[in-house]
Amino acid sequence: MYEGQYPYKRYYRTLQFLQEVEPPPKSILDLGVENPFTGILRKEGYEVENTQGEDLDVDFSNVRSSDAEIVTAFEIFEHLVAPFNVLRQIKANRLVASIPLRLWFSSAYRNTKDPWDNHYHEFEDWQFDWLLEKAGWKIIKTDKWANPVKKVGIRPVLRYFTPRYYIVHAVK
Repeated sequence: MYEGQYPYKRYYRTLQFLQEVEPPPKSILDLGVENPFTGILRKEGYEVENTQGEDLDVDFSNVRSSDAEIVTAFEIFEHLVAPFNVLRQIKANRLVASIPLRLWFSSAYRNTKDPWDNHYHEFEDWQFDWLLEKAGWKIIKTDKWANPVKKVGIRPVLRYFTPRYYIVHAVK
């Protein structure tokens, strides 16, 4: 797999991790609406269904009705008020989830023009691990990576060295 063929480093690293822990072909329920990464997963041999944009804090119908082997959640839990609830509703016994990590030098993401595009949580790795464990998941493998940006300044330099993304493979 060639890193340059994907538009974002996080796509490459996420796919690399997923293929290592849950190689295709597998059926996936991806929490969140269809997006460019959905197409990449299908191209790489996964059968993917997505949730439909429902509020996963209160509507678990698609999560409960899915017979997928694996649930994936790529940068979705930080948008939920209570991710514990949906984590408890997952029928599949395997989960691969990633989150953006809380950075000490940058506040939580907020989009004042789109109320759905905000980060209610920005976790530290230990907080996300604790959330998963309290929801009944056992963590098997984790990884972190930085996300350098091509800008000048103190924050871009810090982003070059500071892990931004955290990904977890867990089982029930």
